[in-house]
Amino acid sequence: MCGIVGYIGKRQAYPILIKGLKRLEYRGYDSAGVALINENNDLGVYKAKGKVSVLEAVAEKGDTTGCMGIAHTRWATHGVPSEANAHPHVSQSGNLTLVHNGIIENYATLREQLIERGYQFKSETDTEVLVQLIDYIMTTNDVNLATAVRSALNQVFGAYAIAVIDSRHPEQLIAARKSSPLAVGVVEDNSEFFLASDASPIAEYTMQIVYLNDEEMAIMECGKPLQVFKLNGEATDAVVKEVDVDLSMLDHEGFPHFMLKEIFDQPNVLKDCMRGRIIESPYSHQPEVLLSAVKNHRRELLQAKRIVIVSCGTSWHAGLIGKQLIEHFCRVPVEVAYASEFRYSDPVIEPNDVVMAISQSGETADTLAAIRQAKEKGALIFGIVNSVGSSIARESDTGTYIHVGPEIGVASTKAFTGQLVVLTMIALALGMAKGTVGQEEYEETINELVAIPEKMNKILEQNDKIHALSQKFTYAHNFLYLGRAWNYPVALEGALKLKEISYIHAEGYPAAEMKHGPIALIDAEMPVVFIATHHSLYQKNISNMQEVISRQGHIIAIVTEGDEEIKKMVDEVIEVPQTLACLAPLLSVIPLQLLSYHVAVAKGLNVDQPRNLAKSVTVE
Repeated sequence: MCGIVGYIGKRQAYPILIKGLKRLEYRGYDSAGVALINENNDLGVYKAKGKVSVLEAVAEKGDTTGCMGIAHTRWATHGVPSEANAHPHVSQSGNLTLVHNGIIENYATLREQLIERGYQFKSETDTEVLVQLIDYIMTTNDVNLATAVRSALNQVFGAYAIAVIDSRHPEQLIAARKSSPLAVGVVEDNSEFFLASDASPIAEYTMQIVYLNDEEMAIMECGKPLQVFKLNGEATDAVVKEVDVDLSMLDHEGFPHFMLKEIFDQPNVLKDCMRGRIIESPYSHQPEVLLSAVKNHRRELLQAKRIVIVSCGTSWHAGLIGKQLIEHFCRVPVEVAYASEFRYSDPVIEPNDVVMAISQSGETADTLAAIRQAKEKGALIFGIVNSVGSSIARESDTGTYIHVGPEIGVASTKAFTGQLVVLTMIALALGMAKGTVGQEEYEETINELVAIPEKMNKILEQNDKIHALSQKFTYAHNFLYLGRAWNYPVALEGALKLKEISYIHAEGYPAAEMKHGPIALIDAEMPVVFIATHHSLYQKNISNMQEVISRQGHIIAIVTEGDEEIKKMVDEVIEVPQTLACLAPLLSVIPLQLLSYHVAVAKGLNVDQPRNLAKSVTVE
């Protein structure tokens, strides 16, 4: 969850590190720190509780010169947010400093052993144990930094991405990873190297990136090619990937928050998601879905007796809609599992099963562990991720990128709709290959999918209306979200968005389940959001609304344009354009994203970095 940045080269490191931290602040923001080695080989370490801006104020009072350094934004696991617990951590000798993302599970045992050997600790973190252990190995065994790092990592259990430097050897930056992402940016002449938890801090300087694999260590020295070793000491090839990052998506571009910008990004990025995948057939001149993942693994996908979707959070909600899409168009049974439960539930997985992993970051620890388990049982792994080169993308047998660009806001918006578009295309392509979808429905769905971005724009034109409506609900302590069929997962997603950024308790339910418990909560103080677009269960939704109205509940209804019946019944209505039932979630979720955003802003909250949350959950 934490963010790591590193640099070694010919430029001043501090501006690069600070800019990188700002781009990674969504990953961790309890505290931040930077360590620099200046031209006199003096080590300067600056740390602060709070945002990167607080760190800047602290660091700029000191010496921030030097062409080599590491930096970190923290999301607290071991130890409260504080300056003492902030990274980088310094060894007792004062020579080494280290930043770390992950959890060292056996840190308590190692800490006790080091205390017995005379080491004193200044923090409550598991990370400080690692830097002291490296220091101890170097001191007692008279080995170099790379050997000591490798030896230390072979003694720890858990997950880590680390960067470590030694003030006695300012020509060298060392990094390593296991179950936590780390990328190295390289330039052609090897005159400088960039290090980060993802590509966003690197892309401004180079698009040539090496993604470290689990239990690999990188040694960066200016003027020398990047060296990559396995933890057993065996050298391995550094595979350079060309990464295309739209840097404009890393800036607010006039929007007050990334979340609002990313909500408004959706029409354009969904066009990018479909580009080159929905084409005109050269034979029939009719629309066609062309996915290389389906084409290249046609036999395994057609023979699959079952598909299991594993994911977490918003991606799990996308998976629930994906289940309906695949079962409708492909007539294959689909299960949707929380990855965190799947990995510990002794799942029954057969060699002819397909396991789909959905993750925006491609680094979600539970989802990554789930696909590894499924792969051991012989399943085909199909990854649906946004981040190119991520761990899930690399470890999947095949897959499809959603291509919606970097998502900075912690509360996922455009990644969710991108996942739905990809799931729709997969279901259509596989259904056509299986012969389980008719040509007319196939073409109608494709044409309507292509029309979705412009229909989203019509909803976004109601932003001012939704902003005004939201002001009425900042008082609320509870919300209920209700939907049916395709829109039931949208109710779950709408409730999650409100919880994440406004800290208002909210629950999503199938509308019919309201009578089985939640109806007891409804009174004049309870706002109830109905997702009630004009599809097959429309009249049943109206019956559920009547039950809420009779108990003085305050209803906000998401309805299809021109719906006069519901408009006469309820307090507030937000209209969305007409579309097919299977595509309704792509439209009905937009008002819920805007509603949660505006409620949170009205409450004066930080919508991009809500408390206790991080964008990428890379630890258990």
